[in-house]
Amino acid sequence: MALWVDLVETEFLEPLRRAVAEHVEPQADAIDRDDVYPVAAIKALARHGYNSLTLPADQGGRGLGFAHCAALFEEASYASAAVGISLITILQAQTIIRLFAADSLKAAVLPEFGQGLITSYALTEANHGSDIRSLDTKAVRDGDRWILTGRKSFITSGSAAEAYVILAETPVGVSVFFVRQGMEGVSTEEGPNAATFGLRNGPHVDLVLDRVALPADHLIGVEGKGVRQAVTTLDYSRTMAAAISLGIARAAFDGALSFAAGRSAFDRKILDFQGIQWYFADMLAEIDAARLLTYAAARALDDHDDIARFGSEAKLLASRVATDTAARAVQICGAYGVMESARFGRYLRDAKAYEIAGGSSEILKNTIAKRLQQHAASGMAGSREARP
Repeated sequence: MALWVDLVETEFLEPLRRAVAEHVEPQADAIDRDDVYPVAAIKALARHGYNSLTLPADQGGRGLGFAHCAALFEEASYASAAVGISLITILQAQTIIRLFAADSLKAAVLPEFGQGLITSYALTEANHGSDIRSLDTKAVRDGDRWILTGRKSFITSGSAAEAYVILAETPVGVSVFFVRQGMEGVSTEEGPNAATFGLRNGPHVDLVLDRVALPADHLIGVEGKGVRQAVTTLDYSRTMAAAISLGIARAAFDGALSFAAGRSAFDRKILDFQGIQWYFADMLAEIDAARLLTYAAARALDDHDDIARFGSEAKLLASRVATDTAARAVQICGAYGVMESARFGRYLRDAKAYEIAGGSSEILKNTIAKRLQQHAASGMAGSREARP
């Protein structure tokens, strides 16, 4: 019996695992070591139909649910979390366009994802960080065009992106725009803080916008509603971020288990020591719990059911479990665990980075707490009365 239970159909997972073994696994160490965007892997996954799983067939997708999408992120990240985070910036752009863009922009852009379009979600600015309510990047209307000027910073996947989803402030408020690489006035710069120690899918570049002219329909959604649209999109991607953490946790667990089962000390297998067994028992229970929550959160996306709560809970738990699992895997493997030739350092770096990237654990706790405040303010409907 397999250790990890399939949480979507095996018929979906088997070809996915073959594609990951062929296109992702052989490149995983080099992607991390060299800090490069995995263009070949992403384009190959697109050819297999994995970059547009949840889009309908008439938009170049496969029309599947978000549990299948979570399975993609988990399996890809088991081999390389850098590939997982490359896929997530594609999903973010795809989702905000699907949910909010004009029909003309949807028709022009969404089919390109099935052909391998690489995108980046460019929200962050150096002076604002996680606070996207006020921005230095500005957009003004000029007849039937928008003119964008500013600089976005620390942009994940920006080194290879062919298009960007950008937040900019208009006279009405923060708004969302679609910008293609190669447009006049669009350039990228690699600053002194471009490299990270985990989730290394290429330098986190600055995106420079020098009076970039956009057609009117490249405004995504409603002018001035960009923060709400961006946060809604993050609610979707946080569940997939949880799935990335699951892949990291499983890879670290399996690597440590293989080592402990094969390594002997004091005339016994490492795995035969009760203290080591307890490490594995705790890790297995925690990973299983995080997997169940994450796939429940994915199905909540399909049902539009309390997605901010469940996505935040899933990422909060899964990212913590991944970091704890990777750290214990290093401990179990001793000197081998800290060798550069072993993968445990990569697992630990990637896991810790995802307690910050894509919504820090503290921001997630704020989101969950806000949901609790709403519940309490509503009279705690559906709850049994607390008794002393």
